Amino acid sequence: MPMLLFIVMIGAAAGFFATRVMKVQADVPTTVVIGIAGALVGWFALRVLATLTGWAAVFIGAILGAMALIWIWQKYLSR
Repeated sequence: MPMLLFIVMIGAAAGFFATRVMKVQADVPTTVVIGIAGALVGWFALRVLATLTGWAAVFIGAILGAMALIWIWQKYLSR
């Protein structure tokens, strides 16, 4: 139950700020629902972005590591 209360409080705050920034007039229940739904959409989007960035970061790290080994090989071992 405390987690549900926490989600509602965060949703209410997020909905309040979102409706003020977007200059939308809404009643309190609508603002809370907008905030909770927005939090869920934002959470999902960030999870997808983190997953994609995680894989991209691994791929970029692999490329940089391979480039470093090629540079070391050319500089010191290919003579």
